[in-house]
Amino acid sequence: MKKYLLTLFFALPFIGASQYTDVINSNRPGLSVSAYAVGRNVLQVEAGVLFEQRDHSLLNTESNIWGSDISLRYGLLFEQLEINYEGTYVNQNITYTDFGTSENLTDFSRNRVGLKYMIYDHYKNPERNKPNLYSWKANYGFKFKNLIPSISLYGGATFNLGDNPFYVGDPTVSYRGMIATQSRLTPRFVLITNIAYDRITTDYPELSYMISLSHAFRNPKWSAFVENQGIQSDRYSDALIRGGIAHLLTDDLQVDFNLGASFKNTPSRIFITVGGSYRFDMHKDKLKSIDEQSAGENGGPIKKNSMKKKKKEARKKGESGSGAEDIDLGPSKKELKKMRKQEKKQRKNKSKNRDNGAIDF
Repeated sequence: MKKYLLTLFFALPFIGASQYTDVINSNRPGLSVSAYAVGRNVLQVEAGVLFEQRDHSLLNTESNIWGSDISLRYGLLFEQLEINYEGTYVNQNITYTDFGTSENLTDFSRNRVGLKYMIYDHYKNPERNKPNLYSWKANYGFKFKNLIPSISLYGGATFNLGDNPFYVGDPTVSYRGMIATQSRLTPRFVLITNIAYDRITTDYPELSYMISLSHAFRNPKWSAFVENQGIQSDRYSDALIRGGIAHLLTDDLQVDFNLGASFKNTPSRIFITVGGSYRFDMHKDKLKSIDEQSAGENGGPIKKNSMKKKKKEARKKGESGSGAEDIDLGPSKKELKKMRKQEKKQRKNKSKNRDNGAIDF
């Protein structure tokens, strides 16, 4: 299995698309995993504390669970590859109501390491990101082609250290595979799906899915999400729903809150999580020689005082960042009008040059 995973990841084509974003790219507040990596040489910490009330109507048990979870993500070697550790350590106090006795269980409910690699970036082609200069609705409305997702593959291992009371009989190491997809439905809505097969070499392998829909508000520093998770295993099966909000404090710091519940009572689950994400940004763009660059790739010549103008506009807005990394709000109606005028002006100048016999480079 190990040989298969290594072959899978290192035989993939090294597509030259950038994964780095100007603001933090966090998987929180939900449990779904983004198709995008954090970017080369970026270290990211995502952590939180949780509480859960879990009751079982058939076993007549009541449980209080406290715990903490952490995810460490690092952009390894190149932009599309990420190594990721995920751990959740919990303390569960179980009361058996029929007998008036209780039991305390403490260990990792999640403890795994894996690699994620993006095999297809739907927005690698810059033509797909260009706004329609003549239709605000075309930029903000839903299109069926937006359902085409970016895709990543994940392969890793789950570690069961010592006598874990939550996974009795499992081997020390088992394996996990996952497909993660991400679609930008509109500039404000992002859809993420995960399909995972976990604990592959155990007596109780687990198949699961996750569907997450996030929405950026008018102030894109605020976002909300709703998420559905399904789990199928001989040990435990369930369907869960969770929702919450996230707020971007700085380009590298996000805080979040979410709560959720199960759809059944064997067991019934109600849980709440509070946490945050912080990015240690050590990313540096690779230098590209002029000979290797495409014409117009750098946006043309730099105009006089262009940087001063940008700084002045930023001070007026009073903002350092635009918001969540997956949300591209696109140009406003005013900006579209300005862009149309610039395009007409360029066409007019080209027409004059041709009439004067000038050669247009």
